[in-house]
Amino acid sequence: MTIPAPDTGSWWDQRYREGSDRWELGTPAPPLQQFLREHGQAPKPPGRVLVPGCGRGHEAALLASLRFEVVGLDFSGEAVREARRLHGEEAGRLTWLQADLLDAEALEAAGLGPASCVGVLEHTCYCAIDPALRPRYRQAVARLLQPEGWFLGLFWCHGRPGGPPYGSDAEQLVRDFSAAGFVRELWEPATNSAPGPDSQPRDNEWIGLWRRVAH
Repeated sequence: MTIPAPDTGSWWDQRYREGSDRWELGTPAPPLQQFLREHGQAPKPPGRVLVPGCGRGHEAALLASLRFEVVGLDFSGEAVREARRLHGEEAGRLTWLQADLLDAEALEAAGLGPASCVGVLEHTCYCAIDPALRPRYRQAVARLLQPEGWFLGLFWCHGRPGGPPYGSDAEQLVRDFSAAGFVRELWEPATNSAPGPDSQPRDNEWIGLWRRVAH
């Protein structure tokens, strides 16, 4: 029997069917929710926003409630079905797409071509993919964003080996996104993170806001 790898849709499908996705909060991540609703630097609608690796779609639904046009993207069919079941689908405001963020051809076929988004929101996608794929992730986000488009992310900067979830180094992450054509507007430890699976507070989440450099 062949066991699917973590970077396949079938591996993630199994996690959703089993309910073994321990990252599930049942609500948008508190640091992102607070930032989007209350922070003075929070992006404002209108515009199309992509949420890659959307999972059950809580952040995508939050953005739609704030009057953005939102596409929740995941390469797990189970995740997309769960997101649609939980949050519905509203043409022009909230839609769901099963595709791989790194498959530019599939995204273009779905109307997500270069500079097609005003924003991208990241939560748990960057830590879920193999770190070797992260340069392609950054390239994909840069390609999708309009000049001066925004990239808002909550990153898990733990130092444990292995994954998923794979950790990040806070300083290296800034260097990597800067090299990919992003200008940092905010980068700081999150202050109201949800408890982890062991019910202990997470003290290694960082929240960041970048802008895509205009060419």
